[in-house]
Order: sequence, then C-alpha cells, then structure tokens
Amino acid sequence: MKARPAVERSCPLLAGPLALATAIVPAHGMVGGAPAAADGAGRSVVMILGSFGTACTATAIAADLLLTAAHCVQPGADYKLVDSEPKPGRTPVLKDIARIARHPQFSLKRLLGHLATADVALIKLPDPLPSRIPAVAIASETAAVAVGDPLVVAGYGVTVRGDGRTGGTVRAATLVVTGQPGPLQLRLYDPRTKGQTPGLGACAGDSGAPVFRHSNGTLTIMGVVSWATGPKLSAGCGGLTGVTPLARYHAWIVNTAQSLGSLLAP
Repeated sequence: MKARPAVERSCPLLAGPLALATAIVPAHGMVGGAPAAADGAGRSVVMILGSFGTACTATAIAADLLLTAAHCVQPGADYKLVDSEPKPGRTPVLKDIARIARHPQFSLKRLLGHLATADVALIKLPDPLPSRIPAVAIASETAAVAVGDPLVVAGYGVTVRGDGRTGGTVRAATLVVTGQPGPLQLRLYDPRTKGQTPGLGACAGDSGAPVFRHSNGTLTIMGVVSWATGPKLSAGCGGLTGVTPLARYHAWIVNTAQSLGSLLAP
C-alpha cells in the first residue's frame, strides 16, 4: 500500500549532542513548556549520542534493549548511551552499545521525502541497565488508537528552537491523536492549540522518543516519534508530532529481540 505524505514541512528530529552543537533541523525540543519527567513516563527514557553530532531519545523495552527511531542510528556512525544519572559537576558518562538492528524496510529517502516508513530500530546493550531504568512493554499488534485519544510523549529534545542548551532533560507532554490514524502513521497535537498556534510537541532531540498509552496506572509504548512541524504545517516544532506506530512492526520487534537474546518487558 502506498504511504501518504506526512505533511508539507515535516522533518526528522535529530539534534546536536548535549547542547554542544546546533540542531540539524529547524525545530524546537519538547516545546511549549512541557515539564521535566524524571519519574513516571520519563523513568524508562534515555539519550543516545552519535559520532556525527546527533542526539536522540530511546526507551528501555528490556533490561538490555532499547527502542528508538531507525533514522537515529545511521550506518557509518558510532553511537553511545548517555548515563542518565551523571554526578554533579561531571561530564555525562557515555556507555558502549553492542549492536544496532534497524527495520529492513526503513527508507531514509522516504522519510526525508515526507513519506511514512518503518522508522523503528533496536539497540542492544552489552550490559543490563540499572534498576532505576525499568523496561516498558510495547503495545500488542492489535492495539489501535482513535482521533481524540490522549498519548504521552517523553523525550530529551530542546525546549527552545535552535538553542541546543535547552535539551538534555527528559520532559513529557500529553498530546492527542488527530487526522486519520492508521498503521503507517499517527499525528498528534496539543489539544489546547490544535496545531494552529505554538503548543506542546516534540522537537530536535526527541526523535525515537516513546509515545505511551497510559491505562490503569500502566504505560505501554504505542509508537516512536519520527518528525514534527510548526504551527499550521510550517517548518519547526510545536505544531504536529509525527509518530511511527509499532503495531505493524510488532512481530519484527519481538523476533529481533529474541534473536538478540533479550527478554522483552511483559
């Protein structure tokens, strides 16, 4: 089935590492005044840095396995996990990654062409994460959403457009589903602004961030953040947040995790 274009001015949400470089794309982070989320939705979220000067968000789905966006982990670059609890006054500790598995149907060309693609990847760690970073379950392959459903996005993106110094802190925002949700793509916006004026939303550094459904005190991952727009489909952030749903790729995630020797969170 041919994927429909995402939006006119959408773009991937890579960012310079730890505010030391300018964002690669014109954007904001988790913009619009989203609060810090060290607990709750933010507990299972980590930051990944790339040797090309990129930063993305990932989520623990097993003790030694992370879920992120495929465009965050490009061939030819090296990637490190940022210790989420560095000591005060010290440079954050970077930890090795053992292996990266990108979905075989992912196409960077399609993503940059504003077309939906399999923007999903897994990162295998050589050692288990500390207990303070619990794994979260992915939603079932039959999980679906409807227009108006609230979903929680948590990421390390910057909060001010073009200012990398405002990134590096995990923040969470509750957005709602809009448009025509389907297995290839979800679009979210701040229910207060409905994408027409600047509001809450993902931005540079939030690529790969988890999109959670919160039900009866339990979080499950419905998708990962792939792109964003500014208000009224302009370039930037604070308008729409584009999400790659996991339902279509559920079997690949389960099978790949098994082949990597990781036990997914139930």
